[in-house]
Amino acid sequence: MKLKSILDEGGAEFPRILMKMNKTVMIAAIAGLLGGGVAYGGASFIHNQMESSNTAVPTGSNATGSTKTSNVKVNVSSQSSKAFSTVKNSVVSVINLQKASTGSDSDSIISSIFGDESSSSSKSSSDSSKLETASEGSGVIYKKSGDAAYIVTNNHVVSGSSSLEIIMSNGKKLPAKIVGTDSVTDLAVLKINSSTVTTVASFGNSDNIKVGETALAIGSPLGSEYATSLTQGIISAKKRTVETTTESGQSNGEATVIQTDAAINAGNSGGPLINLAGQVIGINSMKLSASGSDSTTVEGMGFAIPANEVVTIIDQLVKDGKITRPALGVALVDITQVSSTQQKSILKLPSSVTDGAVLMEVNNGPAKTAGLKKYDVITKVDDKAITNTAELREALYKHKINDKITVGYYRNGKYKTTVVTLTKTASTTSSSTTTK
Repeated sequence: MKLKSILDEGGAEFPRILMKMNKTVMIAAIAGLLGGGVAYGGASFIHNQMESSNTAVPTGSNATGSTKTSNVKVNVSSQSSKAFSTVKNSVVSVINLQKASTGSDSDSIISSIFGDESSSSSKSSSDSSKLETASEGSGVIYKKSGDAAYIVTNNHVVSGSSSLEIIMSNGKKLPAKIVGTDSVTDLAVLKINSSTVTTVASFGNSDNIKVGETALAIGSPLGSEYATSLTQGIISAKKRTVETTTESGQSNGEATVIQTDAAINAGNSGGPLINLAGQVIGINSMKLSASGSDSTTVEGMGFAIPANEVVTIIDQLVKDGKITRPALGVALVDITQVSSTQQKSILKLPSSVTDGAVLMEVNNGPAKTAGLKKYDVITKVDDKAITNTAELREALYKHKINDKITVGYYRNGKYKTTVVTLTKTASTTSSSTTTK
């Protein structure tokens, strides 16, 4: 199995499967009828003849065959529909426009042979200036300030764009510009003119969500043709650590995300995951899909970037246009990836230590300046226990460049602490080390 951006999902397999299923059902039904005819034989025919007088189709006028709709009204209002109504007008479709590909080399050669080189060159130049839809995703308007409104979406939705177009919930199209993007968290902020914006979404505290509570996903599955589609599910996990990959298939590290079984399909990328109060608790980003010849069918496993992380990232993107992160200058693995034998023989960990992040490589940077070495096992940052690399990264990203943090770690069976100044420049780091 692998995780992929849901913008790239396909949906051609289901109709083929459905056709096969229908064919199977039809064949089974026909076989059943034939079998029944053989079983009853002549006796069945005689019996039907005897009953024909009682079951014959009646003759006469069809005037009494009309019907009417009932005037009974049912109040189907629910908290889900109220939450949807609160947010729906802030949800938009994001159209990624890119330059149209020019004619093939063979076309150019043929044109040259027939003396139409200038015409071919002119056509190629004209084609390169045209824009076509490369992909479609979703987004949500979260802020209106003066004549500008801001939209949060996924980085992979806008990646590689030559131009961007927004389709509002009422169908109106607007041009959009990128304010900033962050490939690590797969988030991007766009700006549009606010003159037609009537609704902005609000963010809820994603730390307060509970497993089992209702979650609603809004977006444009399969493109803007199905804009503002709503699906409902539950929160399946609050903090799921997943491995992410770039569009080229390279590892992009781990991400801590919300897992939900609300249906998320191609085009839902960048749309909001909301609670029943109509608050955005996450930005839909990916889903789990099957891969390989022996892959298992996967259903109801979608993931969203938690709102608390989203707010931190988009505020910095609006302010600086980019994300500047503190770094330790190390390569890490989870302690669970190290065998119990190696934990004792190489890391020399006490048997009571089962969680942490192992330093596999220490480069020039804050960690080395602070005295950290290869095979040190980090188990604490300030007052927060660290169980894996994802939690360590999460703890680091809550700080700014030049912040000081206290790192607790094990070396040769002993617990130690060191103060690390978070900066990417080794010459400006400082530390003090103590042993406990």
